[in-house]
Amino acid sequence: MVRPCLCADFITGCALFGVIIGGRLGYVLFYKPEMLREPLSILRVWEGGMSSHGGMLGLLLFTFYYAHRHKISWTNLGDNLVVTAPIGLFFGRCANFINGELYGRITNVPWAMQFPKELLDHPQEAERAVAACAQIDPALNAPDAIVNAVHNHREVATALRSILTPRHPSQIYEAFFEGIVLFAILWFVRTGTRQPNGVLTGLFFICYAIFRIIIENFREPDAELIGPFTRGQFFSFFLIAIGIAFVIAAKKHPTYPRKMTKH
Repeated sequence: MVRPCLCADFITGCALFGVIIGGRLGYVLFYKPEMLREPLSILRVWEGGMSSHGGMLGLLLFTFYYAHRHKISWTNLGDNLVVTAPIGLFFGRCANFINGELYGRITNVPWAMQFPKELLDHPQEAERAVAACAQIDPALNAPDAIVNAVHNHREVATALRSILTPRHPSQIYEAFFEGIVLFAILWFVRTGTRQPNGVLTGLFFICYAIFRIIIENFREPDAELIGPFTRGQFFSFFLIAIGIAFVIAAKKHPTYPRKMTKH
């Protein structure tokens, strides 16, 4: 376990080296390798672009380094960390929903929603939106301007209703399964029968990857697929392999967390 006096440093390291740097580099390497031609663009994190897979791998590497440096159990550290990870995933997906990004595929289900940011990725809808909104306000002559104005301009929102396509609110699906359901699974296992160090970490990777693979079928697919799979699905298979490796190692060479003693 991390000593109380080092908790602040550990949390800061996880956030900086694991989530931010890992998530950003994962986005660049997995989704936007062309950014490597302009390295300074990698630093512009405020423009968006993070990868959950990269963030997880970043945390994996940082916790390994931290555990080795402070001579504590890496797998025990991981088990304690992954139990709280779904909470962060839940709020992250809620933020995606509020920002209208990472929206779902076109659908006619009763709970389908419209996301103005689709104009940034679909030129035909963008052209129609510009033609309609420019009549309302000449300044709305570009998709970016329309997206920024829609929440504060009722006439723009009304005009877009006949242009935007209804889509799955896939961010909500992910918040539910990757956040609430995954947290419930890990908490149930943690508070049930005693498990060797590493089992919870492995279970986290496996369950997250399975949920991600399934929900990717409802998300707007990537422009470039890897075989029959989206990039999110493809990289999730590696997370399953990592998770299985953790579980096998935990069962083959079991070590257990120390029981807290009362004074």
